[in-house]
Amino acid sequence: MITSPSKRSRILLGAVLLAGAGVPALVQGQSQSQSRSQDAPESLLPPGFDDPAPAPAPAPVATRAADPARPADTAATPLAVDPLGNESIAAVPETLGPVDLTRYELPEYAKHSLNKVGVVAWGNAPFPAKGMGSADGRYLDTLLKRLNAPVASRWVSIALRRALMSPLATPKNINGADFAASRAWVLLRMGEANAARAVINDVDAANYTTSLYQVAMQSSLASGDPAGMCGIADGGAKVIKDRSWALAKAMCAGLAGKPNEAGQLLSQARRGTSASDIDNLLAEKVLGSGAQGRRAVTLEWQGVNALTAWRFGLATAMGEQVPGALYATAGPQVRYWQALSPSLPPASRAAAAELAASAGVFSSAGLIDLYSEIAQDPDASGTAEEAIARDLRTAYIDGDVADRVAAIHKLWDQARTPRTAYARLILTARAASWIPVSSNVDAPEKLIASMLSAGMEGPALEWRNAVKRGSEGWALLTLADTSEASVSYGDFDVFSDVAGRRKGQLMLAGLAGLGRLEAADARRGAAALDVPIGAVNSWTKAIDAAGQRGDSALVALLAAVGMQSRSWDYVTPEALFHIVAAMKAAGMGNYARMIAIEAISRA
Repeated sequence: MITSPSKRSRILLGAVLLAGAGVPALVQGQSQSQSRSQDAPESLLPPGFDDPAPAPAPAPVATRAADPARPADTAATPLAVDPLGNESIAAVPETLGPVDLTRYELPEYAKHSLNKVGVVAWGNAPFPAKGMGSADGRYLDTLLKRLNAPVASRWVSIALRRALMSPLATPKNINGADFAASRAWVLLRMGEANAARAVINDVDAANYTTSLYQVAMQSSLASGDPAGMCGIADGGAKVIKDRSWALAKAMCAGLAGKPNEAGQLLSQARRGTSASDIDNLLAEKVLGSGAQGRRAVTLEWQGVNALTAWRFGLATAMGEQVPGALYATAGPQVRYWQALSPSLPPASRAAAAELAASAGVFSSAGLIDLYSEIAQDPDASGTAEEAIARDLRTAYIDGDVADRVAAIHKLWDQARTPRTAYARLILTARAASWIPVSSNVDAPEKLIASMLSAGMEGPALEWRNAVKRGSEGWALLTLADTSEASVSYGDFDVFSDVAGRRKGQLMLAGLAGLGRLEAADARRGAAALDVPIGAVNSWTKAIDAAGQRGDSALVALLAAVGMQSRSWDYVTPEALFHIVAAMKAAGMGNYARMIAIEAISRA
C-alpha cells in the first residue's frame, strides 16, 4: 500500500524524534529539559482524550476562609512513616537565635485557601472541584489510607492520578491540609512523585499538619530533591521528633552555605548511632555539597539490606547508583520514582521507565524521549538499552514496511514478563499507528493492542476491515468503537469460544458495562460464563451510585479500590463490569473503553 503524504511526513517526524532533535518530553521528569515538569506534571493522555468538564471558576477570594475541623490531627494515621525506618529520637536543641520571619510572609492575596487544594496537569482539564460529590472527608480519608497502590490497571491509575492531583474542594469533616496529605500519600505509593509534590506545594507552609509534614518529606525524597525539605525542616522538626527531621535541618544548613552550623546539627542528629550508618553518611554527603562544603564522603552499601525512601532519595540526589538488588526490598513505586529521576543516566532508568509505563506513570511519548536520549548518550554505547533505541528508530524510519514491522516485532519478542510485554506495546504505540492497514500484516491484533495501549483509537479503528470476526483484534476494536452500537450475541460467542473462558468473561464485562449488549444477551452471557454482574456488596453500591451521580473523582478512587492487585490475574470480571459501567455513567467514556480494552490485552 502506498503511504499517503500526511502519513509519510509523520513517519519522517518519528525518525527525527528518535534521532534526538530536541523534542520536549511529554511526561513528567524524564527529559534533559525537565525543570517545568517538577512542579507541573505533564499529560499522559493522547490529544483529544475526553476530559471531565472543569467546574466553573470560583470568584476570587481576598482572604483565607475558615478551615474545616481537623479531626485527623489527633487520630492515629498510617502516614506516620519514618523514612529512616528508625524510632523517634529526643528533640535536638535549637542552635539559632530568634529570626524575624515577617518579611517572608505572603500577602493575603497570595495565600492558598484550604477550601480547594490541587493543581492542573499540563495539557489536561482538571476533574471538577466537586468530583468527590458530597462524600464525608472521614470516609474519603479512610479509602485513601487503606488503598493498596499501585493497582492493576494502567488506565485506572491514570484516571486516579488526574483525579487526586486536581484542585478538589475539601470535603466536610477533614482539614484541607490533611486531605491533601492523604491524596499525595496515595500518589507516592502509585509512583507519582511529581504529582504528589505538586499537590503538597499547593498548601502554604503555615497550614501544614503533622500528616502533611510527613508526606512532604517523603515527596522530596521520592523526587530526589532534599532541598525541597528546607522550607519546612524547622517546622517539621518541632512537630515530629525523629532523626530524619534533625538530619534534614543539618542538610539544609549545609545547602545554605553554613558548614559550621551544619556540622553541629549533624553531630547532634547522629548522636547514639554508628559513624558508618548509611543514613548518616548520605545526609553528610548532601550537607557537604552545599557552598563552602568541605566534606568528602564515601558510601559503602555493603551490609545495607533494605532500601528506604531516605536512602533512595539522598543517593539519587547525589547521582549515586543504588545497588540493583536493593530495589527488590522496596515496593514497585520506588522503581517508578527511579524512572522519573533526571539525575540518573538515561540508560539506568530505561527498565524502570518501562515498568512505570505499564503502571500509568510514564507515557508512550515519554519512553520514546528517553530512548532518544539513550541513543545520543556516548556512555550508553554498546548497551542493551542502546540496541533497543536502534530498533525503535528502525520502527519509525520511512522505509520498507516489512522492516518496520520486523523491528516492532523484535521489540515485542524481547519482553520476558507480562509487565514488560505490555510496556513494549506502549513503547511501540506510535510506530504501530504509522503502519499502513493491510490484511497481510502479521499479528494485526498486537499492532491494534499497541495503538490502544496509548489511547490511539483513531488509527486503531482504521483496521476494522482487516480483522476477522471473533478474533482478538475484532474484540479490541469493538470495545474501542465509540458508536455504542449493540454487539450481536453470536459475534461475542464466537470470540468467547476462540479466546477462552477468561478473556470471554472480561469481554462480557466490558461490553455489558459499556451498554453494548442487549440486556437479555448480557444476562445470557453472564449465566453461560458464570460472571455474577448482578451481585451486590458495599463496594458495588458505592461505585454504581457515584457513577449515576456523576461524581467522577470518586468513581476514579472507587475504581482503584476495586483494582487492588498488581496483576490483572486477580481482577474479577464483575469488578471490571462495575468499574466500566460507573465510568461511562460519570462521563468518562474513553476511560471506560480503555480499561475494557486493557483487560483483554493483558489477560
